[in-house]
Amino acid sequence: MAYGKDQKIQKFMKKDIVIIGAGLTGLTLNYLIKKNTFLSSIYNIKIIEGRSRTGGRIHTIKKAKVDHTIEMGATWFGLKHNRFLSLLKELEIQYFEQTIGKKAHYEPLSTSPPYLVDLPPNPEPSMRLQGGTEIIIENLSQHILTKDLQLNTIVKSIKKVGSSLSINTDRANYNADIVISTLPPNLFASTIKVYPKLPAAFTSIAMATHTWMGESIKIALTFEEPFWRNKNGSGTIFSNVGPIPEMYDHCNYKDDFYALKGFFNGTYFSLSKKERLQKVLKQLEKYFGVKVYDYLSYEEAVWRKEHLTFIPYASHILPHQNNGHEVYHKSYLDNTLIIGGTETAKQFPGYMEGAVRSAESIVEQLLHQNKDN
Repeated sequence: MAYGKDQKIQKFMKKDIVIIGAGLTGLTLNYLIKKNTFLSSIYNIKIIEGRSRTGGRIHTIKKAKVDHTIEMGATWFGLKHNRFLSLLKELEIQYFEQTIGKKAHYEPLSTSPPYLVDLPPNPEPSMRLQGGTEIIIENLSQHILTKDLQLNTIVKSIKKVGSSLSINTDRANYNADIVISTLPPNLFASTIKVYPKLPAAFTSIAMATHTWMGESIKIALTFEEPFWRNKNGSGTIFSNVGPIPEMYDHCNYKDDFYALKGFFNGTYFSLSKKERLQKVLKQLEKYFGVKVYDYLSYEEAVWRKEHLTFIPYASHILPHQNNGHEVYHKSYLDNTLIIGGTETAKQFPGYMEGAVRSAESIVEQLLHQNKDN
């Protein structure tokens, strides 16, 4: 009888899932599993994150007031991003339309001065979250117990031992029945050793998969007043000359915090912050005059230098290359290793929508596995 009792206990013992990465995919996945009564009765979840913060490529800088925010990572989404919108509705998070305006500063050639052009009506406006993109991270993080989130921890290897996995990190070792990576595929394949080795077809595709945001440099300047909104002005910039190819009005939804935010040519990643700022001001002076030198603060994020996001590719990679590839839609190591993240999504890979869809897809995969058993 004692043996039978042990069997019964073993049968109802919860399994352990380790999620690598506390970005939007990892946190959404944790939320969806815990929301599902069936899955939450089966799994315990631990999230391992290399950074000292959650959010991954969602990175919001907060100023003096709570809603005075600057986005250095994921910022915009569209009304066609229905799974992301559904999650926002469920979490009761509000959003607002990105200000584009009726005109834009346009600079087609270095040999001619920039000029204002009329913009056509935008049939697909971009949206931003009230209170900053990080608000969704803060909301999802409320569904993690402190003991189940391990920050400042980098996974070094994953080894299959019997029917479970041993996860070696730079701080401790963990065991799990299932490991789910939400890291950019190239980062995963290049930095985490897996035993036994994953199929060569997977590794070659993963290392040739474009990392969303990886080459981006995002910049922003804050000001006392939105002077770019005068009668003959605009906060929207399009330039073929650069080094800023795009820039937009980045004021908050209450319109009491004023900023310009845009992209900086990624090839300038090796310059110092001061050198990039000088180039930013020089370009903006062409559109706005000396007022740009009255900025209150300058912020930037050079994502190529974020070693927990980007690692150099072995060969030239095109934007979105191999995003959503079929190798990410199957599990490995006898269904104990799952690869997720925005780059792996079948639809809208490389967007916040893709991150949410990836999490939803993994939940469906877990449901399918357990209903078959």
